[in-house]
Amino acid sequence: MAALLVAHNHPSGEPTPSADDLAITRRLARGADLIGLEFVDHIIIAATGWKSLVEAGAL
Repeated sequence: MAALLVAHNHPSGEPTPSADDLAITRRLARGADLIGLEFVDHIIIAATGWKSLVEAGAL
């Protein structure tokens, strides 16, 4: 099965997801489902660490 993993950086240095991050993640997950892709995770990378939206319960 094909899958989609999204990652992006936060230049602010803080990996906490913004409201926009959460909204686009939901849209990407729905879109992936429509075309038969498993949406694996959305990871935010920053100077102070990283955040998995799956581990955070956002997906």
